[in-house]
Amino acid sequence: MRGGTSRGPFFNAADLPADIATRDRVLLAVMGSPDRRQIDGLGGAHPLTSKVGIVSKSTTPGVDLEFLFAQLQPDKDTVDTTPNCGNMLAAVVPFALEASMVQAQGETSTFRVLTLNTDMQCDITVHTPGGQVEYAGDARIDGVPGSSAPITINFLDTAGSVCSGLLPTGQVKDVIDGIEVTCIDNGMPLVIFRAADVGRTGYESVAEMNADTELKDRIERLRIACGHAMGLGDVSARNYPKMTLVAPARDGGSLTTRSFIPHVCHDAIGVLAAVTVATACVLEGSVTAGIAQVPDGNVKAVSVEHPTGEFSVELELDPANPQNVTRAALLRTARLIMRGEVMVPAAAWDGRQG
Repeated sequence: MRGGTSRGPFFNAADLPADIATRDRVLLAVMGSPDRRQIDGLGGAHPLTSKVGIVSKSTTPGVDLEFLFAQLQPDKDTVDTTPNCGNMLAAVVPFALEASMVQAQGETSTFRVLTLNTDMQCDITVHTPGGQVEYAGDARIDGVPGSSAPITINFLDTAGSVCSGLLPTGQVKDVIDGIEVTCIDNGMPLVIFRAADVGRTGYESVAEMNADTELKDRIERLRIACGHAMGLGDVSARNYPKMTLVAPARDGGSLTTRSFIPHVCHDAIGVLAAVTVATACVLEGSVTAGIAQVPDGNVKAVSVEHPTGEFSVELELDPANPQNVTRAALLRTARLIMRGEVMVPAAAWDGRQG
């Protein structure tokens, strides 16, 4: 399924091995990792298309579905279930409806989803006329061709998804490894810094960013240092924190971003990364001060520009404490691409090499 600007196979959790080591071997075989081209599996030779969704019905009161996200890498043998993915999250309810895990409720259907990676809940609304998932519609999101039916995601509790809190260092701005940064986690652990502080404009193309080995080495040193400052320990083998350069907007948005996930420049920006960047924009004293253009009022629409367009996030602030974000909502789309069976080599099940 495509979820937002990501893509990958979705599974009913009951169809996968309960043993984690076996499950991970199976998922690696399914995707064709480790191999840069993922030629022997379903992966798309890019981190955005090396993702897996695992869905189950929930036994938690008030929760309908549980979602476990797995991030694989084309050229690595890792299966990371620590971070969340808001793009793949958009396909959870459509998948559950297609798999008859839940039943449509009317013209639209809303289900509460618990993301097991980060213990985060959200309400997801999809269009279900006639009791079927509707994929065709007029909603457009940058990074995806054409238009689709809108899927609304209302996040309920994103602060401190992986870290100890919204601001894991205890400060809205720090100087780490000689660079001013905002270390923040409102759905995704993120390190935000000004492009100008690393000698870049922030308007470079994705290809230019990915070819800039000097910049990537500098960003990785900063990421390792920030990981310790954020209480995450040694993050050298982890997919987080993500790294995001910011610059003034060029196309009418609130600010411009270039996001690394964590070593490859994203063609767009992840859902939860966009939520977290938008949150930094409304926090007084963050590194976005003087860069981000943010409207007045307790409900703020923040437009996060990225290499292939923009991502709008609606934030609601606590009137008694404007530094407290009480709600984050956004729009995504999804599509069922195919259904069927994927063949898994026997060696993946029993751990044999070959």
